Amino acid sequence: MNLLSMKDVSKAFTDKVLLDGASFGIDEGDRIGIIGINGTGKSTLLRLIAGQVEEDSGDIVKGNNVVISYLSQNPEFDMDYTLYEYVVSQNVARRHPQDPFEAKEFEAQIEGEAKKILNILGFNDIGQKVSKLSGGQRKKAALCARLLENSDLLLLDEPTNHLDNAMNEWLQTYLENYRGALVMVTHDRYFLDLVCNKIVEVDQGRLYTYDTNYEGYLELRAQRIESALSTQDKHANILRKEIAWMRRGARARSTKQKAHIKRYEALRDEEKLKFDGDVEISAISSRLGKKTIELYNIGKSYGDRTLIKDFTFTFTRDDRIGILGPNGCGKTTLMKMIVGSIPPDSGHIEIGETVKIGYYAQEADTMDDNQRVIDYVKDTAEYIKTDDGYISASQMCEKFLFEGSLQYQPIGKLSGGEKRRLYLCKVLMEAPNVLILDEPTNDLDIKTLQILEDYLDSFPGIVIAVSHDRYFLDRVGRRMLTFDSYGGIHLYNGSYTEFFETHKEGVDGSLSWDFADDTTGASGQNKSSSGSNSTAASGTSQNNGQDIPCGGSQPSSNDGRGSHKLKFSYKEQKEYETIEDDIAKSEEKIAGFEEDILANATDFGKLRELGEKKEAEEKRLEELMERYVYLEEKAEEIAKQNKE
Repeated sequence: MNLLSMKDVSKAFTDKVLLDGASFGIDEGDRIGIIGINGTGKSTLLRLIAGQVEEDSGDIVKGNNVVISYLSQNPEFDMDYTLYEYVVSQNVARRHPQDPFEAKEFEAQIEGEAKKILNILGFNDIGQKVSKLSGGQRKKAALCARLLENSDLLLLDEPTNHLDNAMNEWLQTYLENYRGALVMVTHDRYFLDLVCNKIVEVDQGRLYTYDTNYEGYLELRAQRIESALSTQDKHANILRKEIAWMRRGARARSTKQKAHIKRYEALRDEEKLKFDGDVEISAISSRLGKKTIELYNIGKSYGDRTLIKDFTFTFTRDDRIGILGPNGCGKTTLMKMIVGSIPPDSGHIEIGETVKIGYYAQEADTMDDNQRVIDYVKDTAEYIKTDDGYISASQMCEKFLFEGSLQYQPIGKLSGGEKRRLYLCKVLMEAPNVLILDEPTNDLDIKTLQILEDYLDSFPGIVIAVSHDRYFLDRVGRRMLTFDSYGGIHLYNGSYTEFFETHKEGVDGSLSWDFADDTTGASGQNKSSSGSNSTAASGTSQNNGQDIPCGGSQPSSNDGRGSHKLKFSYKEQKEYETIEDDIAKSEEKIAGFEEDILANATDFGKLRELGEKKEAEEKRLEELMERYVYLEEKAEEIAKQNKE
């Protein structure tokens, strides 16, 4: 059954178009992951579905009696509520059975479920005021409330933010068994792979739907890009012809000329399509000497709570360390002690003379909204020397998806996620040889994370990352430093997944932080990590072959005098006269199939038939386009020959 459908929906804020004629539907059983770079409209799409904002044009139709629950990135609260009132009472009031006995039984059931989930999410006092909770705790309370609503359609905007690794593992299992449909925006690629059965990519105002999980999406998207780039090459050739035709003084008089102009405009728009992350740059770092960062018996407490107790550790020159532990255990505190922003209560830290730390902090960097994007990065450095030459601030911005005119817009126009991406550019332009990343995945989109991961593959220094993103930790980390519940820190030689498999417990496979007797721990002193290699190696392939002509005429040894005169055959002449009409008819057929597909969104048998017909016609159109280019080029050669 269809729960909700969108048709030709457009939405813009001021001068920024987020959705442009977007269409898709949500059916029972759908587990949809929404992905796209920051600022493209993922959260706006959820708000449109939830009815929080209205579309500028198009239609959004919700099925009768469909109940929707929506978790926003920044939920609103009545600060006078207790945690119990917010999570339990609202649910009871919304779904209160009429029979008093049933109502009491229902409230007891909801309360039991709420206490269980709140306990998993780190809450012990269900009577505390919402006003006393931190921002992260409020997001977790809102998550609990939305899960308990047991709605037909659950919308989650970055649900894993503020959850630790154990909570993430639990939420993944919970959502795998959720009875309703699910649409979520998340950067957690394991979630997308294991929970979702559809991926919707938001890209330049368009929605691309893939009926698969994240792994399948990567394969299908690669095929789409490969096909699009191939088509783009062909379109560039055609566009060159169309531009020349327009410049010769085209006038939209005849039907054929109008079709010519329409095709020119469509091709011109298609030329604007681009695929991000194409800029290749070397990782930047300063030389790192033998002495790195050495921690000796450090300790840190707040009041009567011990966060870190008697910890000794030395980082090796190419370390890739993931930091794990429950929320509030002291992970960020450890990072701040390493960078020197807070001192240890006991012990001491020694930093090598050549160590240059780049710290990507959780806290937002102070930015001037009136400053241009490029100038913010240039304040750190305009150019950085590398083994391959120099990298400019502009190239670094382009690498991290600030291209062209985006570099010259004021920071105030950026979304929150885009500002965090800009902050990352600034940190990397400092040319650190030790990179400390404190929850980088909280605000960075998947595309930026992929670029960062690729960048770190060739980074020659130390990487230390605090993250709840399991995929990121597996991709970047070789060893894990794990906090227990008593101030101890343990070393695990291996990836996050290997650590999880070793330490999960119970029938639900939840992650335990209580491993004081863990033999893999190092009592604070790190052991050698023999045979520890990077979890992902980057590589390049080279093509040493030569360009080999495939068909067409070969260069002649003479100057062409006395050679056979080039001309159209009778068949080619007839084809040349009609091919534009054939192209126009093919385009009309495809447009008709697209309309029929939208009109039959719930008839899967009809959809399959229409999809096959559309695919066959698209293939025919591609062949016509290729033939059109050949005939146009031959016509130009004939005209040039006749002038001579």
